[in-house]
Amino acid sequence: MPIEYVIAGAGGRMGRRIVAVAAEDSRFRIVGALESPKSELLGADAGRLAGIDALDLAATDTVPAGFDVLIDFSSPEGTRHWLEVCRTMGRPIVIGTTGHDAAFQDQLRSAASVIPVLRAANMSVGVNVLLRLVRELARVLDESYDIEITEVHHRFKADAPSGTALALRDAIIQGRKDAGREPGETVHGRHGQTGARPPGQIGMHALRIGDTVGEHTVNFGCLGETICVSHSAHSRDTFAAGALRAAAWIVGRPAGLYDMRDVLFGGAGG
Repeated sequence: MPIEYVIAGAGGRMGRRIVAVAAEDSRFRIVGALESPKSELLGADAGRLAGIDALDLAATDTVPAGFDVLIDFSSPEGTRHWLEVCRTMGRPIVIGTTGHDAAFQDQLRSAASVIPVLRAANMSVGVNVLLRLVRELARVLDESYDIEITEVHHRFKADAPSGTALALRDAIIQGRKDAGREPGETVHGRHGQTGARPPGQIGMHALRIGDTVGEHTVNFGCLGETICVSHSAHSRDTFAAGALRAAAWIVGRPAGLYDMRDVLFGGAGG
């Protein structure tokens, strides 16, 4: 039996690609295409929105009575709503939306005590390998290595820094903690007479250029050398494939808070 999935944010850039990619994968069958109550896309066929043949499934603002998993690429407000819907219905959710505020963390943990919740700042397999690599580099390299994170996205992206850039920062902080060192302060850009760069500082920079899908680079540099690790997404399909992989993985899991590292490297959630 195919996995019956619902996509929240069906008319968004990621929602459309997930529908298109899933249509070519016999493991999945779409049973719901969700948009906000005020969306101009309500009533549009999900397949037409995705640029494929019609699926005879209209975009709506309500979930179907039955489904196996909901994939959310909507908005921070939309995530909060669909998370509660899944909690009430006892269904797992995969969250790829970014830009949530700090208060959302409490709602996330509360829901994960009842249902399986998988949240990832980036669904790409390559990015999640990069996160593991960056954590190890931060563990091994001491404060004599300056760290700078740069991310580039399309002009339409609403949040900055990107969720992936923040995840890279968190991986660096965790790597330093693993080594028993202080995490260091984070600064966003620099301007004016900032003085010499203090040891341990993590710099973050966000660029918004044209239709760039997503580029992330982390530089570790001391007075004698620089190590540069980066990832470039060539197409949103890489994120769509990762989201579908996460959706297939989470169905049947116990309640808990998971991320893509659990999907790729194993784990029990937490």
